[in-house]
Amino acid sequence: MLLLGDGMAVNLLVVAVPATLAVYFAGRRAGRRPRAWSLVWGAGGLALLVVPSVRAAEWPSFLAVVTALAAGSLALHGGRTWPAVLFGPVGVFTAVVTGPAWAWQGLRERAGGDRSKVGPALRSLAVAAGLLLVFGVLFAQADAAFADLLGALVPDVSTEDGPWRVLLFMLGLFGTLAAARTAAAPTRWDRVQVPGGVARGRVEWALPLIGLIVLFAAFNAVQLAVLFGGYDAVLAQTGLTYAQYARQGFWQLLTATLLTLAVIVVALRWAPRTRSSDRTLVRAVLGTLCALALVVVASAVRRMDMYVEAYGLTRLRISVVAVELWLGLVIVFIIAAGVWGARLLPRAVAVSALAGVLAFGFVSPDELIAERNVQRYESTGRFDLEYARGLSADAVPVLDRLEEPMRSCALRDIAAELDEERDTPWYATSWGEAEARRILAERPVAAEVSGPPSGPTCGESRWEPEPFGR
Repeated sequence: MLLLGDGMAVNLLVVAVPATLAVYFAGRRAGRRPRAWSLVWGAGGLALLVVPSVRAAEWPSFLAVVTALAAGSLALHGGRTWPAVLFGPVGVFTAVVTGPAWAWQGLRERAGGDRSKVGPALRSLAVAAGLLLVFGVLFAQADAAFADLLGALVPDVSTEDGPWRVLLFMLGLFGTLAAARTAAAPTRWDRVQVPGGVARGRVEWALPLIGLIVLFAAFNAVQLAVLFGGYDAVLAQTGLTYAQYARQGFWQLLTATLLTLAVIVVALRWAPRTRSSDRTLVRAVLGTLCALALVVVASAVRRMDMYVEAYGLTRLRISVVAVELWLGLVIVFIIAAGVWGARLLPRAVAVSALAGVLAFGFVSPDELIAERNVQRYESTGRFDLEYARGLSADAVPVLDRLEEPMRSCALRDIAAELDEERDTPWYATSWGEAEARRILAERPVAAEVSGPPSGPTCGESRWEPEPFGR
């Protein structure tokens, strides 16, 4: 209620650590002991909460927080099967309703069923809070240095944001109680029985997949021919531009990757496995399909790289490339599962997703976007000024390398936003925002910017990308 109303940064960890300890002791009280994989999910969730404290961009921070909640829920439930990995991340929400009743019952049991023991404890807490408030105000009025110290440590809560603070308090309270309730008595998703598919005959099962493999092989052969024959020849034959050729196929290839994973899942349910020859056929067919799918992934990534070379990097483009790379990693895991067994496959996929989100947040996407586009500007003179203005404070160290007047043009909106948020307390300020303020304090943005006759001004851009990816 006090710490999260001004933004997300290190305050998330300040709130999450005691909540995690409460959940841990609730599980210990119920006789549960943390297992190795529960510690992996829990540590990963806490690591994800570090992202908002180092990055100013809201979109990777939001993704990190959501993934952290999923990892924490998975740590509470445990499990190694697909139902556990799929439903465990959202299972904690089922305890939001039962958590408060469970906590109240526990308080009564700790008090021996006597309500008269619960009342004094609550009253003592209220009295302690009142005494701290009264004497804290008096001491603050008596000494200016103590008042400054107290003001830096205690959040400033006004009556205007009272409803928002109350909502945060309710979310924190009910969320922690739900997590503690889940830690004490989790839903056993591993016990969910998924009905197996009916095994098909070899011809019925393998013939469609072999036809798909032939199609994949033909497409990949064309991709290899393009790679070794050069794009110029292909562009001359198709009549497309460099960027049009790249944009034309990326989304289709991304969809093809997703559909390939769906085909593999369905095929495994229908695959015959009664004899060793059947199992060998399954591994050969699906292994070949996965290997060809990896070539499709590489082709999709290459096409996006071509498009970025032509029109620059954006948030959408870097996001979809990250998803495509993760899908390729999942295909690699499926190939490994076909060789060494699928026992660890669900957990491996979940770990890769958690690690991917963590890496995506720490590499600072906005800074990468600015780096790529500044490099293009230095080599070609083309720059999307409007898009650069919409980046977060994470991009300031890179945009600061631009020459004037382009530097001030790109940083003006970011500097204005940071100036509006100058009263944000330290615990709600990320390292990226602090670093941006330091850079802008050393080299302030020019108040009035007018470009030279041969260069762009703040009102124009030398390059306007196509709508794709904006």
